[in-house]
Amino acid sequence: MAERLSGETFKEKALQSGKLTLIDFYSDSCVPCKRMVPVLTKLEEKYGDQIFVGKVNVSYEQELVEEYKVMSAPTLIFLKKGEQIQRLTGAKKAAELEEIIDQNL
Repeated sequence: MAERLSGETFKEKALQSGKLTLIDFYSDSCVPCKRMVPVLTKLEEKYGDQIFVGKVNVSYEQELVEEYKVMSAPTLIFLKKGEQIQRLTGAKKAAELEEIIDQNL
């Protein structure tokens, strides 16, 4: 299950993990966000320790939302070595995310 991140844990877990990182900026009331849960779970099962998957609730983590200029949920941001390498908005299929992961591992 993707780890929920706060402003306090984001730097350590997402920026300094040393792994390819996928951050899901989501809202509890967002239907497309709920559709992403099984997709993210599948990615975690497939890639295991090769990637880190985290979740940021846009309702509670306003500083991160502003820092990453998140305008809608879900917004999926890929980070590598602490730098943003890809950004997607809206619900996505696992295959599309797998392609990005495979290119960046």
